[in-house]
Amino acid sequence: MRIILTTSLCLLVFVAAGFSQTTNRNARPAAPQAVAPEPTPTPIAKRNERPQKTESENVSKNQQAPFKPNYIYEFDQPSFDVSHVVIEHDEAGRGKITFMKRGLETAESEPLVLTQVTMDKIKAALTALNFLNSTEMYQTVRDYSHMGNITFTYRRDEHERTVKYNWTDNVNAKALMDEYRRISNQYTWQFEMEISRENQPLNAPSLVDALESYLRRNEISDPAQLVPYLKALSNDERIPLIARNHAGKIAEKIEKTK
Repeated sequence: MRIILTTSLCLLVFVAAGFSQTTNRNARPAAPQAVAPEPTPTPIAKRNERPQKTESENVSKNQQAPFKPNYIYEFDQPSFDVSHVVIEHDEAGRGKITFMKRGLETAESEPLVLTQVTMDKIKAALTALNFLNSTEMYQTVRDYSHMGNITFTYRRDEHERTVKYNWTDNVNAKALMDEYRRISNQYTWQFEMEISRENQPLNAPSLVDALESYLRRNEISDPAQLVPYLKALSNDERIPLIARNHAGKIAEKIEKTK
């Protein structure tokens, strides 16, 4: 009896094991869980990043009309220290000055801003000459090309006229020539002074002396325009004290005269 029970028990265990294996063999694997994609981080704009210009803005900038000056003055004398000068500006006195100076490898170009005082003198000379309607050639029979030749062009609306001369007996044509020489003196002097401030401070005293000489001979277009610059020089510790003091005194003198 005990043998029969033991045999039956073993049989039941065998059947249960086989059933379990069959069930596991036929069971479908569980579907994998869907993994949610990680969110893409939003790019953080740099605080100091310049805003990108739109294509229309770039096109608009490229389509801007080139600067066309109303006044063009050119001086040429190869043997001079400043051998070539071109001054170009509009009716408001804004433009540029380009010049070639001895010791420079290439021509220098600087922004130009003429004061109302200077523009009034230029326009007064042109009005007195009736420049655009005149056919007068201002050159005298005497040739002073060793002093430099000038070419002057004036444009207004559809009218344009160019003259060339190196000396003249016409008072207003001479006034025009002289005024542009004064402009040239003023800007080339300031250019040299900037070089002195940056690299050659020991040249500053002689340059300030040169400016005083220009002023004494009335060879600067509008001295009052230089006052802020001279005051800046008087406080510039890069240049010698004697130059700083001299520049300050010249500024005071110009202000008193004005």
